[in-house]
Amino acid sequence: MPLVESRTACATNGPALYEPPAPASWRIALPHTAAAVPVARALVRTALAALEHPADSDTAELLTAELVANAVEHAAGRGPIELVVELLPTGCKVEVHDPDPAPPGRLTHPAVEAPDPWQEHGRGLLLIRSLSSSCGHRPTASGKAVWFRLPVVPRQRRPA
Repeated sequence: MPLVESRTACATNGPALYEPPAPASWRIALPHTAAAVPVARALVRTALAALEHPADSDTAELLTAELVANAVEHAAGRGPIELVVELLPTGCKVEVHDPDPAPPGRLTHPAVEAPDPWQEHGRGLLLIRSLSSSCGHRPTASGKAVWFRLPVVPRQRRPA
């Protein structure tokens, strides 16, 4: 069944910019288990390296892992999770689709209080908000998509 996405009623954190169509993109179904996290990280790392894309690979891997881990832990149902990676001239965009239509808590509206330093959980969305150039979520025909964007790293600031 083809995925039909609705572009209405979405929430964002950061500027919503027009993006030209992605010159390269990947879409992969992941299991609804913790095993999906390293697979997703590897796909993002490979995609960025294969095209020598100038987005920050380490940050892309970290934020992808957070999105996939959140989908595995919090999404209702046991349907598959889908990872979409788009490499754009202005940076990269990563989306994680899951079958739960409920929006992620506090992705675009930060918590008033700081996370408890003794808790193991509660920092993933904070990392995504802080390290991405923009992030958000939108409903899809099969649940929701949660996404982030990273900008291109200028050549003079890239590690050698």
